[in-house]
Amino acid sequence: MAGILAWFWNERFWLPHNVTWADLQSTEEASFPQAEDLYLAFPLAFCIFMIRLLFERFIAKPCALGLKVQANGPQKAQPNAILEKVFTAITKHPDEKRLEGLSKQLDWDVRSIQRWFRQRRNQEKPSTLTKFCESMWRFTFYLYIFTYGVRFLKKCSFGKNDLILESMKWLRLLLASTGYATFVFWSVYLKISLVDYLKRSSWEKTPWLWNTRQCWNGYPYQPLMPDLHFYYIVELSFYWSLMFSQFIDIKRKDFGIMFTHHIVTVTLITFSYVTNLTRVGTLTLCLHDAADVVLEAAKMANYCKYQKLSDLLFLTFAIVFIVSRLGIYPLWILNTTLFELYEALGNFPALWVFNVLLVVLQILHCFWSYLIIKAAYKAISKGKAGKWNPLHVAKDDRSDIESSSDEEETVPRSKTPHSTITTNGTGGANGTNGYITGGTCSEEH
Repeated sequence: MAGILAWFWNERFWLPHNVTWADLQSTEEASFPQAEDLYLAFPLAFCIFMIRLLFERFIAKPCALGLKVQANGPQKAQPNAILEKVFTAITKHPDEKRLEGLSKQLDWDVRSIQRWFRQRRNQEKPSTLTKFCESMWRFTFYLYIFTYGVRFLKKCSFGKNDLILESMKWLRLLLASTGYATFVFWSVYLKISLVDYLKRSSWEKTPWLWNTRQCWNGYPYQPLMPDLHFYYIVELSFYWSLMFSQFIDIKRKDFGIMFTHHIVTVTLITFSYVTNLTRVGTLTLCLHDAADVVLEAAKMANYCKYQKLSDLLFLTFAIVFIVSRLGIYPLWILNTTLFELYEALGNFPALWVFNVLLVVLQILHCFWSYLIIKAAYKAISKGKAGKWNPLHVAKDDRSDIESSSDEEETVPRSKTPHSTITTNGTGGANGTNGYITGGTCSEEH
């Protein structure tokens, strides 16, 4: 096992030239990320999952009921032993030939049998209350972690030298007209005072928020700050909890895409932490959390049937998502990892692993953005007829709740020559995927 681990963590693969794992060992003077730190993510992921269950039960559910969110699930299908046996043992989506056989066996028309299977499939889907509770939990977590990330990066956005130089620049502009002697006196006084203050303060030399080249300045000797360690471990734990809980969560049509997204995210967080590429990691995490906050808020408003608020939040989400994922992400994150990292540290194999994973995320961003724009275009097209409704349905189409038309009969009809009537079919769940479908926004990032 030790040999396999040594082969996997080969420093020639993971680290730039002239950098070894010994350089990343913590000392008395400074702490650096250690692979052992990541073991903490597993028990913390379990704790986050348990906190979620308690939150949904004792906080989200009472809030939902107070907002009069619908607690009942979809309409239940009429009990029928024969159809139930086919549904559970053979198929949930019978073909035309099987429908004809069941029609003859039960003396029902095909339309009634199709409706029964549709209602039976919907019967296994979650209620609006359940979806609201899940969205409220995710909204709460994303809001907290995004606020924490912004606060952390803002606190670290100016280093000591940067603050001194910025203050000196403005001092020159303000005192240039007062005379050379006064200018020199106040310049020296301010510089000494600032240096003394910053030595006693907790500010760090980490101005990478506005200057991404600082992500690589001084690598690998970039100490691990406690705030950064907490930020990374909590984010990793949350995505680990999503990795496991998605198998019991509300099933969406984009399950495979979201599963891929979670794998890529966990991999990037893990490897960037171990190799101390955490500065660019904090930028990536904070950038991705921004749109998720608005998304979950839009979904909660939709479940509460606050349509105007839901529409406004959907528009905000679409703008934030497209600007952050198609604009800032490639120009800010990919630019620094593809070009500035190469210029600062040279070429090494792991660089391409990181960049491939980051590009995979960008491909997912493009896919989701296409679906968002497509849904918005459809909503605007309908708006020409007087209705602007990007989230105009009360259900989340990604849950795959199928429409059976409220006007259709719930009692099966016998086959008679005059029993055929025109209905609207199954035309409700026109799901598309990832972040929104049909007209609603999606689950996640």
